[in-house]
Amino acid sequence: MGMNKNTVLGWATFIMIIMGLLLIALGAFRYDDTAGWGFGAVGVGFLANAWVFSSLKGRL
Repeated sequence: MGMNKNTVLGWATFIMIIMGLLLIALGAFRYDDTAGWGFGAVGVGFLANAWVFSSLKGRL
């Protein structure tokens, strides 16, 4: 049973959602200075990329 491109995009979306939430949590709870804002911004970027991957899942 091989993985087709929709399965790969699904796994990439799942991993990027987990990483985005983890980075936002690091920015919110671990770092209180300017680095926290950076972690939060990168986490939001990961969630935006996951949204794009999710929308491409049926179209490629």
